[in-house]
Amino acid sequence: MRTLLSITLALSSGWAAEVAGADPAVVLRQLMDGNKRYAANHASHPHQVAARRTELATAQHPRAVILGCADSRVPPELVFDQGLGDLFVVRVAGNVASDEVLGSIEYAVEHLGATLIVVLGHERCGAVGAAVKGGDPEGHVASLVKEILPAVQQTKGQPGDSVENALRANVSRVVARIQADESVLKPAIQAGKIKVVGARYDLDTGLIGLLN
Repeated sequence: MRTLLSITLALSSGWAAEVAGADPAVVLRQLMDGNKRYAANHASHPHQVAARRTELATAQHPRAVILGCADSRVPPELVFDQGLGDLFVVRVAGNVASDEVLGSIEYAVEHLGATLIVVLGHERCGAVGAAVKGGDPEGHVASLVKEILPAVQQTKGQPGDSVENALRANVSRVVARIQADESVLKPAIQAGKIKVVGARYDLDTGLIGLLN
């Protein structure tokens, strides 16, 4: 007789096979549906049992890459209501795209089969706020501010909140940089195998809105 564990692993393996090459539009819809559950306080907390942990001990097949800010208030697995192995998460203050970040995304796409890349900015981002404020930040924070400054300059003088304007522009610029990655990502995007989208998380409501 098959045990509950073996049945669960078999179902999970079938799901993993379906993930490889999954339609990025379908994956995006699944993530946005998960966010709606989270924001409505009806999260299902999928793939967070011992059987899932056992399955992932030897392989992973994340559906999507999330490039998010390191802010403690925006954990991607929680705000998208996902579980172990569902997302390949890269987090850095200001969700900037350094060479190391791009390399991590390339790995997830080329070797793990992820088909969707989400650049996730958020309301009241401290890194963006520092860039808008200007000055000479100490230590390595300066390198983050330098990456965000083009978005600040791009939106300077625009009506509305300067930090909000800059964070939206920063997300769009990072999306464009990912799309321009010649080695791995651009060919896959042009072939329709993967999709890159920008998004913004609202700290007050918990909802995520697409920016492009």
